[in-house]
Amino acid sequence: MEMPLDNMPLQELSFVSLQGSMLSQQNTVHKRKSRGGLSQGLESECTPTELTQQWSPRPKYQRVASKGKENEGNHFVLARRPRKSESASASISWERLPDELLLRIFSCLPLHDLLRASVVCKRWRCLAFDESLWHSVDLEGLTDAGPALQQVLRTGICRLRCPHAFVEELTLKGIGPLKIVEMDLSNSTLPLSALEDIMDNCKLLQCLSLEGLQLSDNIMRCLAENPNLLHLNLSTCSKFSAPALADMLNSCSRIKQLNISWCSFDNDHVKSIAQNLSPTVTDLNLSGYRDSLTLDDLKVLVERCPQIQTLDISDSTLLTTDSFCVLKQLQHLQHLSLSRCYRIPLAAVTALGKMCPALHLLDIFGLAQDTQLPPLKKEMPQVSINSRPFSSVARPTPASKMAAEHTMWNRTCRLRFRL
Repeated sequence: MEMPLDNMPLQELSFVSLQGSMLSQQNTVHKRKSRGGLSQGLESECTPTELTQQWSPRPKYQRVASKGKENEGNHFVLARRPRKSESASASISWERLPDELLLRIFSCLPLHDLLRASVVCKRWRCLAFDESLWHSVDLEGLTDAGPALQQVLRTGICRLRCPHAFVEELTLKGIGPLKIVEMDLSNSTLPLSALEDIMDNCKLLQCLSLEGLQLSDNIMRCLAENPNLLHLNLSTCSKFSAPALADMLNSCSRIKQLNISWCSFDNDHVKSIAQNLSPTVTDLNLSGYRDSLTLDDLKVLVERCPQIQTLDISDSTLLTTDSFCVLKQLQHLQHLSLSRCYRIPLAAVTALGKMCPALHLLDIFGLAQDTQLPPLKKEMPQVSINSRPFSSVARPTPASKMAAEHTMWNRTCRLRFRL
């Protein structure tokens, strides 16, 4: 007599269920097509239970969603983890970003946005004024530039472009030596004491433009402490003596380009240049000394600096055609400016083409009228005449360049103040 399933113990109930599943599996196997001898054996009624269990498909077990300490000792517990929201997984906190990544992001910001980022928090302020971000800055035309210039100089800047700026007051106490390599302060308005403080902290200068500024002997002594100076523009500068100029030229023995035109010089200043200029000079602008530059000064200059390639001695009214015999000693001379040298006749200019075989640029503004240029160009076909109205010697931004370029010695600054 069969016992009802409800009254069976748990062990027997499990056995009956397992047996029923085996019988069901036998019926399924019986319906399959025979595959070899083994399949035929499984189709028979006397198939052993061991073979049925061996060739029956593996029972499916429910996956354990979570395995931890509660699953030790073969006691399995099903658990379900809460799903993370998509917004939480997609967002990244700015606080977790490393400093290197933030610096890389800040390096793409313009000056205005970088200053705005610096007021977010203390960490961002420290990173926003990191030295790597302030390598080069352009403050052209900035009015009341004292606070901005003071802050920029504290960042360890290497390239500073600040022409046509107005500085009322500047304090550099406690800053220490500056790392500036290239600096342009042309035609800016700043106190002499502020300029002296800046120059007193500069020892690594390679390119410098102080065009249009009033200097002093102290500033010239500070310049002398920059032995790596290569490009120096002192055009239209004033208020420094001839001995201070001579000492500076002797100390800066690596100068290649020097623009010292139209300064408030007397004969002693001009002689100091001719007698102390470095032999490494290749480009020299010595224009504007009508009654100061003599033929003897030119002879000393040419003998001392035989590597000159560009020479501008315009407005030297004391020079005559006798100077041609001196100029022909410059075998590397490529660009010569004799504009407004009124004692040199136009007919004698054609001889320069034969005396200086490397010459290919000649400026004679004021010596020839427009109608006289075509015949002269035919006699000197290898020379371009009056094609450079402005001198670019040692100037950070040549006048021939467009003002929108904002270049400084053929490179732009990364951070630029925009009016």
